Amino acid sequence: MNAWLTSCARVGITTSSLLRTRFERMRERGLAAAHAYASVAVGVVVGAYLATWWLSRARADDADDDCGGVRNAPRHVSKTASSRGAEDADVLGAIGNTPLTRVASLSALTGCDIYVKCEFLNPGGSVKDRVALTIVRNALENGSLVRGGVVTEGTAGSTGVSLAMVAKAMGLKCFVAMPDDAALEKSVLVEAYGATVERVRPVSIAHRDHFVNVARRKANDAVAEHGKGYGYFADQFENLANFQAHYDTTGREISIDMRTRKKTLDAFVCACGTGGTLAGVGARLKEENPACQIFLADPQGSGLFNRVTRGVMYDAAEAEGKRLKNPFDTVTEGVGINRVTENFKMLLKTPGMISGAVKVSDTEAVAM
Repeated sequence: MNAWLTSCARVGITTSSLLRTRFERMRERGLAAAHAYASVAVGVVVGAYLATWWLSRARADDADDDCGGVRNAPRHVSKTASSRGAEDADVLGAIGNTPLTRVASLSALTGCDIYVKCEFLNPGGSVKDRVALTIVRNALENGSLVRGGVVTEGTAGSTGVSLAMVAKAMGLKCFVAMPDDAALEKSVLVEAYGATVERVRPVSIAHRDHFVNVARRKANDAVAEHGKGYGYFADQFENLANFQAHYDTTGREISIDMRTRKKTLDAFVCACGTGGTLAGVGARLKEENPACQIFLADPQGSGLFNRVTRGVMYDAAEAEGKRLKNPFDTVTEGVGINRVTENFKMLLKTPGMISGAVKVSDTEAVAM
């Protein structure tokens, strides 16, 4: 119980700090105060919800300990694994099965039903919980990773948080490398889960000190020092367990929820970083309903929009005389990329899989 309360307090402090920082950034960019206050309000509500959920979970754990009982098995975990002796029974069992919620305002504005998948209600706060869990479980099952080993990743933040949480729950160490222009609060939260964080300067993926390459090298060093399985590079961009996680869970859940509502899904829209979410969900939805259209929403500075619409991996920010040291001059973090990953290739290998793409400016993203 005390451990859960400590984690809850850390997350609360980090969330508060993140909201203050985000508000200051919005104000500096001259965005409308109403937008800033709305973002803060949403963040506070979500933070309060998660804190309450964690606290109630902890109290239920204590009650089970007192009476020697076993709760109903959590999602994705068998009944035998739900005893207190299984490290991953509680928090990992809460990953997935997030609500699919109709947005009344957007539905009224567009004249059609608009739904959002509330992935922020995963215990780690994002869709990346699914990916982290699948990658780690697969690695443990095939022997690429052993208990007590270290799992490493290069990430702008969200995957690092999820991986740190999953690693802690499964008796693993975690190392995360991230660019030093990512929000400081993300690295603080990763460290709150007991992981090690190294912040590095933003450089090209071809550079040895790119955050992804730093993480890969850390895993290789662990294997060289301790042996096979004691170091594992999660490689979220190229590891197809990312795609598989969303095909098996996120896409399946959306299909089930729509059938329950007796609705036909006409289109699915998603932003891309690794490409795993759009590819995995898109493949599942198209398999069950070939008429469903799949669209990419791409932030400024990313080249995926042109890759989808013109077949060329290019962005205006890359033009001669305009190339910036870091072309992603955007308030969004964790989405947008200027290379085609193995996960995104899953969309491209099947003709007609992706219907189109839209470019989303920072102003439009914040207004939404």
